[in-house]
Amino acid sequence: MTDSNQNKIIIAIDGYSSCGKSTIAKEIAKKLNYIFIDSGAMYRAVTLYCLRAGVVVNGEINLPVLQESLKKIRITFVFNPLTAHNDVCLNGENVEQEIRQLAVAQNVSQIAAIAAVRQLLVAQQQEMGRSKGIVMDGRDIGTVVFPSAELKIFMTADARIRAQRRYDEMIAKNEPVDFDEILKNINERDRFDETREESPLRKAADAIVLDNSHMTRDEQFEWILSKVEERVF
Repeated sequence: MTDSNQNKIIIAIDGYSSCGKSTIAKEIAKKLNYIFIDSGAMYRAVTLYCLRAGVVVNGEINLPVLQESLKKIRITFVFNPLTAHNDVCLNGENVEQEIRQLAVAQNVSQIAAIAAVRQLLVAQQQEMGRSKGIVMDGRDIGTVVFPSAELKIFMTADARIRAQRRYDEMIAKNEPVDFDEILKNINERDRFDETREESPLRKAADAIVLDNSHMTRDEQFEWILSKVEERVF
């Protein structure tokens, strides 16, 4: 792959939760020497702030307090030499681990559905992508954030397979977890993401579908690289 800016593109990866979008996006970015921007991590960081600040209590959002809180939220990324990837920071604090907790997962969809939150983060994301050479994953990257992206991929997988992947991931971290609870959370997030009023999850008309239910990570990696090569050369 050439490293010239004029040949770099924007790769937008959208799709359902727990499809491995972030994992594959990080690997593609590393291979191409692109910048990886985890939009989902940005929304999770906002959700974490809201949980800490009492903006969300028992699933209920205090909208006036949220509006004020947005002025205090600054999200950045810092390179982690141990993982060779970027970690998300909330007001200067590395929260890469905290944002992966189940409490955040259970509240992120409703926080992400709020127009003011999306407007704030979409503006930041678009600024990050001005120079191209980025890979960004999320729910509305190809439809809202970068509708002119040269490569749009829509990832999906069977809900039970996604739940098993998340279960295995959490077990590996020695976190207490229940498979049925994870499956329920995934189904609820799918339904919420598809039906929310602000930027619902949908496949861009020119996006390519990648169903990875029965694909290895290496197979996904090679599949996406082949699509990149078609657009760069």
